[in-house]
Amino acid sequence: MDKLQVVGGKRLEGEIVISGAKNAALPILCAGLLTSGDLELSNVPRLHDVKTILKLLAQTGLKVTQDDEKVTLNGSAITTLEAPYELVKTMRASILVLGPLLARFGEAKVSLPGGCAIGSRPVDQHIKGLQALGADITIEGGYIHAKCKKLKGARIRTDMITVTGTENLLMAATLADGETVLENAAREPEVTDLANLLVAMGARIEGIGTDRLVIQGVAELHGARHAVISDRIEAATFLCAVAATGGDILLRNTRTDYFDVALDKLREIGLVMTMGPESIRAQMGGRPKPVSFRTTEYPGFPTDMQAQFMAVDTIASGSSRITETIFENRFMHVQEMNRLGASIQTEGNTAHVKGVDRLVGAPVMATDLRASASLVIAAMAAQGTTIIDRIYHLDRGYDRMEVKLSAVGADIVRIK
Repeated sequence: MDKLQVVGGKRLEGEIVISGAKNAALPILCAGLLTSGDLELSNVPRLHDVKTILKLLAQTGLKVTQDDEKVTLNGSAITTLEAPYELVKTMRASILVLGPLLARFGEAKVSLPGGCAIGSRPVDQHIKGLQALGADITIEGGYIHAKCKKLKGARIRTDMITVTGTENLLMAATLADGETVLENAAREPEVTDLANLLVAMGARIEGIGTDRLVIQGVAELHGARHAVISDRIEAATFLCAVAATGGDILLRNTRTDYFDVALDKLREIGLVMTMGPESIRAQMGGRPKPVSFRTTEYPGFPTDMQAQFMAVDTIASGSSRITETIFENRFMHVQEMNRLGASIQTEGNTAHVKGVDRLVGAPVMATDLRASASLVIAAMAAQGTTIIDRIYHLDRGYDRMEVKLSAVGADIVRIK
C-alpha cells in the first residue's frame, strides 16, 4: 500500500494547473448511458474514481475511448443493465448509473453503494424519487432492482438536499414522459455542469443553478461535446496549503465564481489573492489567522473543505470553532492531526481548535478522501518528517497531488 513521505517547512513557489472536477466528471460520465450517440468529454481528471466508473460503464457495453484527459463514450451497444457489487462497493457515485439505465432501457440492477466512511449517506431519496416517476423498485440481496417501461413526469421534493440524488433524478427525468419538477434540488456547480451537458444533448431543463428544476421529457438524447468544469475543491485545497506553509503560487484553469465562501474565509486567514479570468495568484507571508465556520449545502461552506481549513487552523494565531452539519463522522482526521501536535477537541458535531506554535512530523493514517488532503497540508506545515499511510483515499479524488506539490517546492514523495 502506497504512502506519502512529507518533510515540512518548505514554502511553495510556482504554478499549478487545476484538474477537472471529480464531482462533476462522475455524473457526466454516467450520462453516456442516456444516448446511443458519441459523448466527447474533455478536462476529465485522472483519478482512481474515474477509472472505477469507466470500468463500471464499460462492463454494461458502453464503448469507452480514453486519451489522457479526453474521454469518448458511445452507448449504442449496451447489453448489461447491472452494476455489480465488486465495482460499486468502493465508490458511492456508482449509484448514478441507476437513473440513466432505468430511463433509457426500462430496467436496472444496481448494488447498494460504498465509498468513504464519513457517515450515513442513504439512497432512499433516489429510490423515492424514481418511484414517484413510476418505477417499481425492490431491494434484495444487497441490490436495488428497478423496472418501468416508461417513466412518467412527476413533482418531486426530496426530504433533504442531496447532490447525487438530484443528479440521478435529473438524468432519469430527461427521458420521462411529460414534465418533472425537482424541488429542494442541490445547487452545486457540479450539478449545474451536468445539467448544461444534458441540455447540449437535447434535454429541456429550466431553472439550472436554482433549487427548482423543471424538466420536459424528450424521446431521446443525442451525442455532444463538453468540457468538465475545473475542480473547486482541489483549487481551495492548494490555497489552504499556501496559507499553511507560506509562499506565492499561481493556480491556472480555475474559476472564482463558485467557491466564494471558501475564498472569503481564506482572506480572513490572511491569504492575499489576485483573481484573473481563469487563474488565482495566492501569496502568504505570516502566520495564519484563525477562522470559524459551519459547513452547509451550496452556496454555503463546503463540507469537502472542512478538514483542509482545520489543518490551517491548527497553526493559527488563536482559537477557532468548526461545526460540521453534513456528515456525522467527518472528524476522523482530528486524532491524526493531534498526533502531529495539534490541539483539537470535539464535542458532538463541533471541533474546537486552539492554534499551536508548531506541528511536529509523525506517522499518521488517512481515513477518507478529504482527510488525506488535510494531513498533507498539516505535514507540509510541520517540522520534520511525516509518513501518511492509506493514501489510496487521496488518489480517489486528487490528480497526482504529490507531483503537483513537488513542482512548486514541497518535499513530498510517494513510497511504493
